[in-house]
Amino acid sequence: FNRAQAELLFHVLSERNERGSVIITTNLEFSRWTEIFPDTMLTAALIDRLTHRAYILDMNGPSYRLEQRLKKRRGGDS
Repeated sequence: FNRAQAELLFHVLSERNERGSVIITTNLEFSRWTEIFPDTMLTAALIDRLTHRAYILDMNGPSYRLEQRLKKRRGGDS
């Protein structure tokens, strides 16, 4: 993301704040968001806006897709 894109995301989140739901999926922990957003202050504001009154579902576990792919290779259907 460049700065303009990060600012646009922040604007969208600000507009949605307390007006409706937002769902964001990511495999990158919040602590690593500064790797993709260039401005640390804006990144902190994004995370703050996202996590305020949020439900965070941490879904660590075995990959369902990997399991299905391995079953197909072995010739199993279930």
